[in-house]
Amino acid sequence: MAGAGGGGCPAGGNDFQWCFSQVKGAIDEDVAEADIISTVEFNYSGDLLATGDKGGRVVIFQREQENKSRPHSRGEYNVYSTFQSHEPEFDYLKSLEIEEKINKIRWLPQQNAAHFLLSTNDKTIKLWKISERDKRAEGYNLKDEDGRLRDPFRITALRVPILKPMDLMVEASPRRIFANAHTYHINSISVNSDHETYLSADDLRINLWHLEITDRSFNIVDIKPANMEELTEVITAAEFHPHQCNVLVYSSSKGTVRLCDMRSSALCDRHSKFFEEPEDPSSRSFFSEIISSISDVKFSHSGRYMMTRDYLSVKVWDLNMESRPVETHQVHEYLRSKLCSLYENDCIFDKFECCWNGSDSAIMTGSYNNFFRMFDRNARRDVTLEASRENSKPRASLKPRKVCTGGKRKKDEISVDSLDFNKKILHTAWHPLENIIAVAATNNLYIFQDKVN
Repeated sequence: MAGAGGGGCPAGGNDFQWCFSQVKGAIDEDVAEADIISTVEFNYSGDLLATGDKGGRVVIFQREQENKSRPHSRGEYNVYSTFQSHEPEFDYLKSLEIEEKINKIRWLPQQNAAHFLLSTNDKTIKLWKISERDKRAEGYNLKDEDGRLRDPFRITALRVPILKPMDLMVEASPRRIFANAHTYHINSISVNSDHETYLSADDLRINLWHLEITDRSFNIVDIKPANMEELTEVITAAEFHPHQCNVLVYSSSKGTVRLCDMRSSALCDRHSKFFEEPEDPSSRSFFSEIISSISDVKFSHSGRYMMTRDYLSVKVWDLNMESRPVETHQVHEYLRSKLCSLYENDCIFDKFECCWNGSDSAIMTGSYNNFFRMFDRNARRDVTLEASRENSKPRASLKPRKVCTGGKRKKDEISVDSLDFNKKILHTAWHPLENIIAVAATNNLYIFQDKVN
């Protein structure tokens, strides 16, 4: 696969454009809170794409097979299954409402015809099985065709049921429910490369689960101080290494990342590596601590690097170098002068996610005004693109957007003062093998692909 870049970024030597493919979701001026997308995730093959929303629903899209009559439908996804994953609950002991909002979805590698995924809200993780049925049994002995039980005295002969074809049905059924292990809100789940265990992380603890065992988990990280008044940091994200089943990382609100090795000790209270960039004293401000909090950490597919996202930038770290990142990409540096108003409207606490492309040559993350950013690591080029319905004609090229910070504004630039902070792209996903990306903008899911597709 050619390295994937941004719009007009060289991709494996050939420049390409991102173009619009599809948008899913209603056009509403006032969006219902329940419809806001809260997570987006491709499965391992990229043929399925799952979204979770604040209403506790999971929607799975399946990729259309390309055919001769529609040669360009290769990057098209259509609804495959929709199900209610979580319901609102009430914790009577703490008098707390537990939201149904889906915080994360993680696919399991496919082992057979069915697909499995984990979804979590603040407290409960569920394992779902998504399977297809296109045949049904007919000719029961104990009941009629309409399902009513027959009188046993009227059964004089035994019938052999036969399978008849029927319209395809996709069923989602909950196979396991992993509950009651977290006191605080779950912010991450990550499936281990051994495909048998996974982790779940909240503000102060990380638990290790076996996929077959629901009634107990093993607490592997606990940063809760004996006296809660001494609490100085919380866990913000955690992830397993893609190939080494004993290695995991977790990031903190202090802008640090700890790498733990479960071989050295089962309780990972002592980390093996500690990644932190020393602060530049000249740029210190009241907001320094808030904006240095890491909102997402992701290993590269190769496992050699990891990427962290803080409020203003994305950093790429080499796992062999703890002292400083090997790359720092500014996402929206023009907001540094606006931190005061972003603090007042609470936007400064927004948690942006980030993702790698399939070959680790490019990274993507979101911004405000429905802008999202791409950084081509090889060419050291970057681009700002917009998810909007304005140019949503199929295969319409996305025009790079520019933000001007002062002085004269060129005609295709947008002033930093007219950015819409209610339109934010927090969740994005990149197809594991191709240049197809999914971007969640409030209640809409945009899918873009490269022009070559």
